[in-house]
Amino acid sequence: MSIYEQGLARNPVNHVALSPLSFIERTAAIYPNYPAVVHGSIRRTWAQTYTRCRKLASALTNRGIGKDDTVAVMLPNIPEMLELHFAVPMIGAVINTLNVRLDAEAISFMLQHGEAKVLVVDREFCDVAQTACRMLEHPPLIIDVNDPEYGEGKPVSDLDYEAFLAEGDPEFAWQWPDDEWQAIALNYTSGTTGNPKGVVYHHRGAFLNSMGNQMTWAMGNHPVYLWTLPMFHCNGWCYPWTITALAGVHVFLRRVDPQKVLNLIRDEQVTHMCSAPIVLQALVNMPAEAKAAIEHPVKAMVAGAAPPAQVIGAVEAMGIEVTHVYGLTEVYGPVTLCAWHEEWNDLPLEEKAVIKSRQGVRYPTLEGVMVADPKTLAPTPKDGQTIGEIFMRGNTVMKGYLKNPTATHEAFEGGWFHTGDLAVWHADGYVEIKDRSKDIIISGGENISTIEVEGVLYHHPAVLEAAVVARPDTHWGETPCAFIALKAGQEHITAEAIMSFCREHLAAFKVPKTVVFTQLPKTSTGKIQKFVLRENAKAL
Repeated sequence: MSIYEQGLARNPVNHVALSPLSFIERTAAIYPNYPAVVHGSIRRTWAQTYTRCRKLASALTNRGIGKDDTVAVMLPNIPEMLELHFAVPMIGAVINTLNVRLDAEAISFMLQHGEAKVLVVDREFCDVAQTACRMLEHPPLIIDVNDPEYGEGKPVSDLDYEAFLAEGDPEFAWQWPDDEWQAIALNYTSGTTGNPKGVVYHHRGAFLNSMGNQMTWAMGNHPVYLWTLPMFHCNGWCYPWTITALAGVHVFLRRVDPQKVLNLIRDEQVTHMCSAPIVLQALVNMPAEAKAAIEHPVKAMVAGAAPPAQVIGAVEAMGIEVTHVYGLTEVYGPVTLCAWHEEWNDLPLEEKAVIKSRQGVRYPTLEGVMVADPKTLAPTPKDGQTIGEIFMRGNTVMKGYLKNPTATHEAFEGGWFHTGDLAVWHADGYVEIKDRSKDIIISGGENISTIEVEGVLYHHPAVLEAAVVARPDTHWGETPCAFIALKAGQEHITAEAIMSFCREHLAAFKVPKTVVFTQLPKTSTGKIQKFVLRENAKAL
């Protein structure tokens, strides 16, 4: 035995399970009277918020909820969502945040598959929730949330959230997880083909990704964070835990409205926000007098499809500093970012925006990222041209898919998590996504990146939003089909004008052969639903 092992065994004094539960206990103890929650007229301190979490945990325990029980949540961005992110794991249970835009059939599947014992629902989603529960043989206990900022709708059940909270003990002695590998959250993938998969997070990963968020953004103490990102999406990318760790302020927003976002940035002195590119695009398109509300430094973390360089440039011109990140549900949200170099500050805005649109390098809390051949796992050359798949490994990769060992095995085959995203590696090691493997267009044997084509389309002054998908073609196999939403007053623009513009900036085979002007279908997180557009393209 090594001398470093003799009498130096791991023990409860020097080895404690990592868990984000430690964040709220520490923050409430050190900054009890600091602001924690802003929601309309509601203002709460960290002492008040911690007490509410303990009461909620106690009330759940009184109803027989405990370790590894699933508590499903169907809420918008409101304070109750924050409380549940702490109260549920305080009793060893698992929080399952549901996409509030889904239909009753999808919600019912998730409740059944996740074996939910409790469902907490905002009144806005009453009909869907009740319909979903009627489909179940063993429906969960339903708790009704009556948010004063909504102020309408009928009760989802006879059990009111505030009345339920009153059942709890404000001094409840909650339990640390026995093991940091213990499940903390269940998140379902979008399920665009077949049933969605249940992604299981553990306490260790939630702790580490929360730390990774603040490290990469250098957030400092007491940030003021605006909830423009849906909290049901990858547990709000772990920011309920991140902001709490920093004794920050959670500024809630039921739904994204560009004017309200700008008002809250000004009135609450918001310092940080996260969103899909579509939210930033909406801010860019606001009138100049509305955008003038931003008079102090604001940082925005954007994820999802690479934002067009034009959008990033326009946002930064407003005074919002953009950090681009990339991740997936299976890795707790963001795990790579476009880490900035000071020497890039002097570049022209357009060149800076092109760099910022890259997905970049790994978080300090992720142990490995590579671009490689999906069959052999051989890394691709760092030439900025050779396309491979992005692979990851580390402590912020999920436990696996709930009740689906086959899918888990396939996702982890070869010792790496297979993302399904196609990218190139640049000489400096920065990753740049070219497409989802299912989105790449193969036309006459040539690979076409839809992201590249969309980037060109966004440079057209009349284009508000654009998405490109494959359209079946008897001769070429597939050709690019562009779906475009035009800016107001630009309805005179023709498909030929768009294609002519593309010919000036793209190789001929990459130019869209079809252009459709329409409103683009989106998910609740603002991502364009390309699977819908692919079906539309097939039907043309």
